[in-house]
Amino acid sequence: MSARKLTLVGMLLALAGAGLWYWLFRAPPPASSELTLYGNVDLRQVSLAFNNSERISEVLAQEGDHVRAGQVLARLDVSRLKPRLAEIGAQTAAQRHALERLQNGSRPQEIVQARANLQAAEADADYASLQYQRLQALAEDSSGKAVSQQELDSQRSLLAAAQARRLLNQKAVELAEIGPRAEDIAQAKAQWQANEAQLAFLSQQLKDAELLAPAAAIIRSRLLEPGEMSSPQRPVYSLALIDPKWVRAYASETELGWLHPGDKAEISVDSFPGRRYAGWVGFISPIAEFTPKPVQTEELRPSLSYETRIFVTDPNDDLRLGMPATVRIKLGQPVAR
Repeated sequence: MSARKLTLVGMLLALAGAGLWYWLFRAPPPASSELTLYGNVDLRQVSLAFNNSERISEVLAQEGDHVRAGQVLARLDVSRLKPRLAEIGAQTAAQRHALERLQNGSRPQEIVQARANLQAAEADADYASLQYQRLQALAEDSSGKAVSQQELDSQRSLLAAAQARRLLNQKAVELAEIGPRAEDIAQAKAQWQANEAQLAFLSQQLKDAELLAPAAAIIRSRLLEPGEMSSPQRPVYSLALIDPKWVRAYASETELGWLHPGDKAEISVDSFPGRRYAGWVGFISPIAEFTPKPVQTEELRPSLSYETRIFVTDPNDDLRLGMPATVRIKLGQPVAR
């Protein structure tokens, strides 16, 4: 027999051996199509705190109250926040108008006005030049007797001032025609954006002055009262969310092979003997652990077990946190969630 045939025969024998081992040592099937587990009702809890540090003005809910998502539960004092918000709002509006003025550039009327000022300055400069020339000629003809040196110097100063005003108005016309600098526009825009950011921050602080319920829940604890100082580290309420709810149960290693996510389940509790709650297997832990002592089973087995979460529908909000529950899982009957 060739080496290739020997290898093929060896592989077939190995597969046959693996199949025989699985058949002999696999977990035995349950006695019925139903698997029973035991556990306790569990749900999510939320601690609600204000984002701002301010004096609490109102606390509107009591322990045991049912609250809906978005309901206002408490308020902060905003008597100092509102004036600050109005101030920043006015500054933002003023800076926005300043930016718009720069972006729009010079108005036609401003350009016309600048040109008229230039014409007036040019006329003054021309007149001052003529006056100086007359005085200078008169002084030369009279050998300095008809015009004093002081008068000549004064007229020379007036001419220099008029020429300077003409140059100033000429540059003003050029600036009016060119418009504002790009750097000035960028600076005004940056200042406006900074004011907008500050306004958005203060507006959010005003919204955060109301503490809202994140979801439908029950008030477990009311931890702060009106007049106390709030902070992000000090919760005002402790909430128990109504949905989702699940039973935290534990399955042994032999039961684990017959348990699958999505399997249909029925949950019962001692408080309502004749009532059954529909549910499904939602989570199976990949890590083995010892069964916790609070879990009550028909037989106390110290073997390793796996945590499972069986989600339950509870429209009437009957189930409470920690309530012992019995779970009966219909094997091979997945439920659409």
